Amino acid sequence: MSIIRHPEWAEKGRMAVDWASAHMPAIGEILKKHRETSPLSGVKVGGSLHVTKETGVLVKALKELGADVALAASNPITTQDEVAAHLSDVGIHVYAFRGETRGEYLTFIAEIVDFEPDIVIDDGGDTHVYLHEERQDLLQSIVGGTEETTTGITRLRALSEAGKLAYPIMAVNNAKTKRIFDNRYGTGQSTIEGILRATSLLLGGKVFVICGFGYVGRGIAERARGMGSKVVVTEVNSLRALEAHIRGFSVMPLEEAAKIGDIFVTATGQTDVIRKEHFGLMKDGAILANSGHFDVEISKEDLEALALKKREGVREFVDEYVLSDDRRLYLLGEGRLINLVAAEGHPPEVMMSSFSNQILSVIYLIENDGGLDPKVYDIPKEIDSEVADFVLKGWRIAKDVLTDKQKRYEKKWR
Repeated sequence: MSIIRHPEWAEKGRMAVDWASAHMPAIGEILKKHRETSPLSGVKVGGSLHVTKETGVLVKALKELGADVALAASNPITTQDEVAAHLSDVGIHVYAFRGETRGEYLTFIAEIVDFEPDIVIDDGGDTHVYLHEERQDLLQSIVGGTEETTTGITRLRALSEAGKLAYPIMAVNNAKTKRIFDNRYGTGQSTIEGILRATSLLLGGKVFVICGFGYVGRGIAERARGMGSKVVVTEVNSLRALEAHIRGFSVMPLEEAAKIGDIFVTATGQTDVIRKEHFGLMKDGAILANSGHFDVEISKEDLEALALKKREGVREFVDEYVLSDDRRLYLLGEGRLINLVAAEGHPPEVMMSSFSNQILSVIYLIENDGGLDPKVYDIPKEIDSEVADFVLKGWRIAKDVLTDKQKRYEKKWR
């Protein structure tokens, strides 16, 4: 059973997933290694992820390794309906369509939970939290789960520290092969793409303010600078602020940046990053976008309260807020993930690394069923390294190896 919107788009979705698959060769290498043993035979996997063509490659790979898979969206407006149609057509249980209401979004998460999965793959933590709050009767039967985002890991660590986490979680987000490629290169490129698609404006010469200089913020900053923007970074972490300065970016408090910025992007995982006092300082025509997982980083409540007039859809992904002094502020994509709302998310080559970690983590959890405590685990170095090897092999890139003499040398202390 599936709940999707356009089943007639299945062929279009197949072509999209095939295109992504052709650019994700590491997934093929993993399948070559594990296909014969079917390590996920009989395993039920429930996923709450952005339903994109890249996610299609992931869930089809899980199915090929033997899993029965159910998939819901991890965001109400990021589903690619043609992909949902194709996945449903090939036997994945899909509960997702673009433009879900809040109620539908939660109902579809409940569908995934009612599937009674052995493994839960999540992007943002909503499904894990729902299980712990609403379906505690199922917690003991779950082998483990994975989490893809910084936001989700933060929530699950808090759940663990409160002594309430019921099963082991693999922090896919913390794998080096995920953070380096996905957060920096993926979000960096796709955020810029989303802003360009939404606005069609020139970035060159504009003051581009980035709130947060983690892996995501760094990637956006580098690419905005490459497009000719004058990049300003705001940070609360001293080391990250220092790194931004050393890399040549202007660093200042948001109260100062608000006065000069043309484009603002939040990438923090926090709430109320840009709020009333900042809106009051911004120039006429300032553009607001978010690249964090949840739509809480730009205070829409404050923006609504300040606006005398709101015009929705001045462009497809642009809402205009007119303030009392006739200044206009433009919110992109309802304050949600601009790279997935207005664009297609990360490139396939980027998601190849992240989803390779997902597949190998699911296999790891099954192989270690009963042997892991209920806490958040970083991806084992062996898996991280194996993912890098699969990517290199998929891209036909060879590397050097240490000689026996070199191996002996690095173990000497004299």
